[in-house]
Amino acid sequence: MNWKKFLPLLPVLVLLSGCATSSFTRVTPLQQPRNEHNFYPVEVIFNSSQQSMRWDSLKPFVLVNGELIPLRPVPLVQNRWEGLVPVPSTDTNVIFRFKFEYLYNTFGAEPKPGSDVSPLYNLKIVD
Repeated sequence: MNWKKFLPLLPVLVLLSGCATSSFTRVTPLQQPRNEHNFYPVEVIFNSSQQSMRWDSLKPFVLVNGELIPLRPVPLVQNRWEGLVPVPSTDTNVIFRFKFEYLYNTFGAEPKPGSDVSPLYNLKIVD
């Protein structure tokens, strides 16, 4: 097989391999004192280098026990979202992650759905 035949495809392969990265920065502590309402604040900063992402379509969530809970933007701060995580009064911790759904532009077609998820975090509730 002659590798020179594939040389014109190299730029396309580089574009498809993608250099886009997303980063999640958890802003809230992973240990919080128990409160009477059993809801605990979480906050995250989301950044992405994916140039085709449509930022106006971004839908941020926190995923807890299989449930997607919407996050809301933090006022006056770009790329930062907050929400409340429910933790039953009988539990001392909860595992959660952040999920961001969005649309991204494609060549010659309608925008397609995409998503990124954070690593798992463990929120510890202390009495």
